[in-house]
Parts: sequence; C-alpha cells; structure tokens
Amino acid sequence: MTRTLTSLQARRIALAAQGFTRPRPGASGRAVTAAHLNRVVDRLGFFQIDSVNVLARAHYMPLFSRMGPYEPDLLHRAAGRAPRRLVEYWAHEAAMLDVRLWQAFAFRRAEAHTRAWGGPRRIARDKPDLVEAVRREVIDHGPLTSRQLESRLEHDVPRTRDNWGWNWSEAKSALEFLFFAGDVMAARRNGQFEREYDAPDRVLPPAVRDAEPLSEAVGHRVLVEHAASALGVGTAQCLRDYFRLSPEPTRIAIDELVVDGVLEPVTISGWRRPAFLHRDAVLPRKVTARALLSPFDPLVFERTRTERLFDFEYRIEIYVPEPKRRYGYYVLPFLLGDRLVARVDLKADRAGSRLLVRGAWAESHAPDHTARELAAELALMSRWLGLGDVIVDDKGDLVEAVRAELSAGR
Repeated sequence: MTRTLTSLQARRIALAAQGFTRPRPGASGRAVTAAHLNRVVDRLGFFQIDSVNVLARAHYMPLFSRMGPYEPDLLHRAAGRAPRRLVEYWAHEAAMLDVRLWQAFAFRRAEAHTRAWGGPRRIARDKPDLVEAVRREVIDHGPLTSRQLESRLEHDVPRTRDNWGWNWSEAKSALEFLFFAGDVMAARRNGQFEREYDAPDRVLPPAVRDAEPLSEAVGHRVLVEHAASALGVGTAQCLRDYFRLSPEPTRIAIDELVVDGVLEPVTISGWRRPAFLHRDAVLPRKVTARALLSPFDPLVFERTRTERLFDFEYRIEIYVPEPKRRYGYYVLPFLLGDRLVARVDLKADRAGSRLLVRGAWAESHAPDHTARELAAELALMSRWLGLGDVIVDDKGDLVEAVRAELSAGR
C-alpha cells in the first residue's frame, strides 16, 4: 500500500532536505567556511541569479538563510577562481550551478539550436560566421566582458565585412547563444555584475572538463534524483520544475528511480497529485528554523508547492504596478519553526546605511513571538549587509510590534 504523509510531515521533510534543521554557524558568531558553503551547494545544486538588487542579489541569499552572516567573497571564490565549485548556466533559470552537475546538462547544451530563445537562435541560424567570430574572440582573448568583446570585434571583425555586417545586438545574441550551448562560459562576474566570458577549458576543473557528457536519459535521471534529494518529497511537477525539465523524460526518470528504490511513491494529505519521497529523506520530530527567504529560494520558488506545504500564498510583485501591489516590491517570506509565519517588504538603503522595512504582515497562524524573532533576524541581516539601523515604516499589521522589539534590543 502507498504510504500517506500528513502535510506537517511533508513540510518537515522538505525543510530538512533544504538544510533548515542544521545550525546556522554565522548566526552564532562562528566563522563560515568553504566547508559550510559546500554542504549547501551539495544540497541545493544551484543558486538562482537575478538582476534585482534592491536588497541583496538573489544568489547571495540562500546561503545567508542557511548559514547566517558570511563573507560574500566565499561565494565569489567558489564561482570565480579555479578550481571552481560553481559555474554559471541555465539550471532553474540563470544560476550558479554545482560544477559536478555540468555534464548532466549536456542534453540542454545540445538543444541550443531549438531551445535557446528567439534572438540567439535566429543569429545562430542566419549568421553562423558571426557566431564563430564571437567564439574565437573569447577563446583567443578571454576572459572578456561583453563591452570588451564589442571593442575587440570592432578591431578584428569590422561591421561592414562582406555580406554579414553586424550590429552590437546581434553580437550580444551570438554571445548568449554560445553561452547556452556551452561553447563559452562565465569565468566570473566583475564589480558591475557583468559576466566575464572565457573558454570552457579555462573555466571547468579538469576532472569535469575531461569527463564524458552524460546521455540525455542519464542526465535527466541525475537531475531528477538531485531534485528529489533537494526537495525531500514532491510531485512530478515539483521534480520537473527544479531544473526546468521536460515532462516526458522526467516521467521516465521518475519511473526508473522508483523501480530502483531511490524514490518511493507516497500520498500527501490534501494534495491531489501523487508524490515521491527520496530514500534519504528524513522526517525530523521538530524544526526550529529562523530565516528570511529570497523570492528565488528553492524552498519557495515553486509557488503551488509553497502554498500546499505552508498554506502560504506567495507571489512576487516586482512587475505589478505599485498601486496594485498587495504587499510590496520585494517581499520576503519569514520562516519560523516549521511554518512561514510572516512576510516583509525590504530595501537596502546603501547611501543612508539603513535597512528599510517598508511593510510587515503576520499570517493568521503566526505565534506570539513572531515580532521578536523577526526583529532579531532583521538586525542580523542588516549587520550582514554592512548597514546600520533598521527603519520600520507604517505598512502592515506587524510593524508596530517589530519596531518596539527593535527599540528594546538597542
């Protein structure tokens, strides 16, 4: 018979799989090391990248949520210096990817001519000579930012050459195609958050570079198993969304993993779809987590799953016109214990060295000590970001209590 999990059990399994049952070394004043970072990379597999920098860029946040305050250079070294533990690629979305998963994505790189979005795909089809010229510039002269590449192309590949004169938007599209195909890679990001493109041979660790690419079937199996391990338990849709995989190869991989005993089919109370439990998943008796979560954190980025697990309706409102926003521009869920108990709209005022709380709202199930714990987490985040006071505005039913707790803690 198929085992049935309660919603509480599924939630605690998910939190344990995501690393929220482990102590946060930085929160207790301990030094956060590369070993701590590697454990998070092992669990999650990637950190999603997003250009919004109103608080902290998305790829920095999952580490803070799980480790507490840490030096960002720890992440910069892992992604920007040999031997790299992280490389950029299209995982869930643009992401810093565990380099050990690189060969599992060989099928995606091979699909560049059909899967890359319109502009890069058209350039690869219509102007292959330009694509090759861009590739050669990076291979011969990398690492290069896109601006540096443009300057070199102006010198080496004049725009009026023969019958394939180019403009800069076309060169950028060629660069994006090559990145999707894995023919060029990001060596690092500079201070302006620009990619510095380089040859794969100079970016990948030798053991990864020289390994055989995995077949499409094996690659899907590796990624589905990793998703199941990272999530603990989830539906086929949860497993597919983690690395944005296609439905049919995901289904085949799930079936194989079930036959091999890696996944166990289960039912979760209140969920309409069947779910799958990873064989290494653990069910803790209690979860005592405390963390602010980025909108792009893998615990919450699949919004239907978030609602099912936590009874927490969550939508990011960055692209919603301000008068129509329900909560705010950059709203973070607040995890306390094993529940999402509040949400808070945050902004880093770097010029004024302040963390601005533009609004804070409690969920109906939030415990009485929510404001105290949220105030402590906001103070911790402000110190990590190198800011000073936490300034609380007047929007939301939790702001007065949070303001009082912050004042009491000074």
